[in-house]
Amino acid sequence: SASKESSCKAGDTGDTGSIPVSGRAPGGGHSNPLMKFSNCNGKRKVQYESSEPADFKVDEDGMVYAVRSFPLSSEHSKFLIFAQDKETQEKWQVAVKLSLKPALPEDSVKESREIEEIVFPRQLAKHNGYLQRQKRDWVIPPINLPENSRGPFPQELVRIRSDRDKNLSLRYSVTGPGADQPPTGIFIINPISGQLSVTKPLDRELIARFHLRAHAVDINGNQVENPIDIVINVIDMNDNRPEFLHQVWNGTVPEGSKPGTYVMTVTAIDADDPNALNGMLRYRILSQAPSTPSPNMFTINNETGDIITVAAGLDREKVQQYTLIIQATDMEGNPTYGLSNTATAVITVTDVNDNPPEFTAMTFYGEVPENRVDVIVANLTVTDKDQPHTPAWNAVYRISGGDPAGRFAIQTDPNSNDGLVTVVKPIDFETNRMYVLTVAAENQVPLAKGIQHPPQSTATVSVTVIDVNENPYFAPNPKIIRQEEGLHAGTMLTTFTAQDPDRYMQQNIRYTKLSDPANWLKIDSVNGQITTIAVLDRESPNVKNNIYNATFLASDNGIPPMSGTGTLQIYLLDINDNAPQVLPQEAEICETPDPNSINITALDYDIDPNAGPFAFDLPLSPVTIKRNWTITRLNGDFAQLNLKIKFLEAGIYEVPIIITDSGNPPKSNISILRVKVCQCDSNGDCTDVDRIVGAGLGTGAIIAILLCIIILLSEYFPDYDLSQLQQPDTVEPDAIKPVGIRRLDERPIHAEPQYPVRSAAPHPGDIGDFINEGLKAADNDPTAPPYDSLLVFDYEGSGSTAGSLSSLNSSSSGGEQDYDYLNDWGPRFKKLADMYGGGDD
Repeated sequence: SASKESSCKAGDTGDTGSIPVSGRAPGGGHSNPLMKFSNCNGKRKVQYESSEPADFKVDEDGMVYAVRSFPLSSEHSKFLIFAQDKETQEKWQVAVKLSLKPALPEDSVKESREIEEIVFPRQLAKHNGYLQRQKRDWVIPPINLPENSRGPFPQELVRIRSDRDKNLSLRYSVTGPGADQPPTGIFIINPISGQLSVTKPLDRELIARFHLRAHAVDINGNQVENPIDIVINVIDMNDNRPEFLHQVWNGTVPEGSKPGTYVMTVTAIDADDPNALNGMLRYRILSQAPSTPSPNMFTINNETGDIITVAAGLDREKVQQYTLIIQATDMEGNPTYGLSNTATAVITVTDVNDNPPEFTAMTFYGEVPENRVDVIVANLTVTDKDQPHTPAWNAVYRISGGDPAGRFAIQTDPNSNDGLVTVVKPIDFETNRMYVLTVAAENQVPLAKGIQHPPQSTATVSVTVIDVNENPYFAPNPKIIRQEEGLHAGTMLTTFTAQDPDRYMQQNIRYTKLSDPANWLKIDSVNGQITTIAVLDRESPNVKNNIYNATFLASDNGIPPMSGTGTLQIYLLDINDNAPQVLPQEAEICETPDPNSINITALDYDIDPNAGPFAFDLPLSPVTIKRNWTITRLNGDFAQLNLKIKFLEAGIYEVPIIITDSGNPPKSNISILRVKVCQCDSNGDCTDVDRIVGAGLGTGAIIAILLCIIILLSEYFPDYDLSQLQQPDTVEPDAIKPVGIRRLDERPIHAEPQYPVRSAAPHPGDIGDFINEGLKAADNDPTAPPYDSLLVFDYEGSGSTAGSLSSLNSSSSGGEQDYDYLNDWGPRFKKLADMYGGGDD
């Protein structure tokens, strides 16, 4: 009921109140109320609302006022007031009409006088001749100005004046943002009257408060008052809808979550004043899709926007995603006056392991050829309702029975999740023709708690082994036999046969020889008997460490044919079939017995007990051997040869020596030791000219010396006859080659005369060719020792077609040559310088 009524009466929907106003709805808020409703002396707690909150509002005490000042049309202006008892929820409404009353002249004057006037305060006053502050309060209250005013503009706000305008002609101005600073021109002041006005609608969301300063000056611009501060508050209007930070919100929730599980938070903002109803938001869920298993699976906190589950039954295998339409409304969610906006919340139900893998069949079948590894035998398929390619879906397989030797393994195909049964160890058909495996499948992660399914699934895999033709194999391999050497050809050694692992196939095996380095053996192609075709010799270079290796091949007639190899190792036992030989075969000794000795030993290709110790002796014939020489045994392996006579003429002697080994029976041999008897110095070193050849100079050094001599002879004796150095360019075969042109380090083929006579037939040839042939023979001779040794290129003496090197001279010079320059050639030519450049010596 209106406050002017004497009794408290509840209104109804038919009540209407009429309020006469002047041409404008009076703004100013509480200071200019239109009417007031009573709540029956406080007996009821009533909540009021206006149907036009942008223009009219109702306080909790029932006071109705205009939010802003605006002109009224000639027609009636009507709005509704709603009231609701907070306890009984009883509702009422009243229609309020604003009617225009005739405008009277005094009304205009009265209205103009109602404009608030702000007077500059008097700051100082004289008292007893001194200036002191005036003791009075002077607080200028803020000016409240609603945003989005409809005008008309400029709209008068307040009047600024100074009490000095009675005596002085003053000018008024305002400064600050909104006046003379950006945004400029929003507020203006009449410089004469001091009337402050606003020129356009304000927007609180841009500027919520203006701070201006008012100034008063005289006509000369002198300040007559201190500036005063004017604060203008822009009153918020509900002119902005809530805006969600995202139009689509994404959240997740595990399947099977209990009611009350937090899912996500959505947030909206409102540009209006957050401390007023215009900016106070409330959230609610408008719809849920799909609506299974319940249309209200989620709820939202209307103030915070937190979304939580409110019902059980989230199952990803049935519903993987929910879409919620969320509404945010200002005015604390008032559906009538609040502004709203919507957004979408997409909630994905995440997977948990609530479904174990299940085999698609109880038994799987596969087959594999024997002896094959790393081949797939069978594909095991499972189904799992959980999300693919997650630990809750990925299957892990294992063999729980039927494979004690570990011949099979199961790997998981990462794409299909199938189990690939693979052979990892060879399988023998002849041992086992079939395997029956028990396999199990489970997930990478355990099942979620509370799931009533078994954690794994089992199945059977039947694997059939396919028989294939396999390689025959020798057993044992290698086969070792012991046999004395010297066994005659045609002797049967052993039987070396192979076995065919394919005992369920009727096949024949044939044998062939694959490797027989000395060609001593043959094998029977049917029964594998091995027979000798040559004498076995332990001292053959094909025998290593007394063992001779031969390899044989066994081939079957299967499809395809297969073969295998076997090695026969013959351990050859030594017999005394090699006579000892003297070592070394050549030596030097002086013409006189003292100092004189040659140490010798024996070379026997047999081994103990068919080798040393050795017995050394000299033959009885010819008699000159024992007359000139004596031999003394030092130990079982060494003896010493000495001159028996006081003097033996220099030359090359062949001394036969009888050497006997310790075999049973022993074996003896007359071995020739070639001894060079030479003139010696006091140290026992040979001083013969021939010593030059063996004095440690290599073949290249000897050739260099000879070439130097030839060059010198050609340079200083141009008319020298080089035919004296000619040598036959053909060499007789070894069988008839005389001793004179054979190298001393060659192994003698047969006994030769001590001083052979060369053919005297002259053969023209260049000395260079002769030297090159000698060098080539030395390089290619397999019997040459790996060190420089005495080489004889020709024998100088009776029957030689060449003259003595010691008597070389020029056929045309007729005099002795001076060879002293040889001393300048260095240490390599010292011996030659001593021989030819030493003067009369």
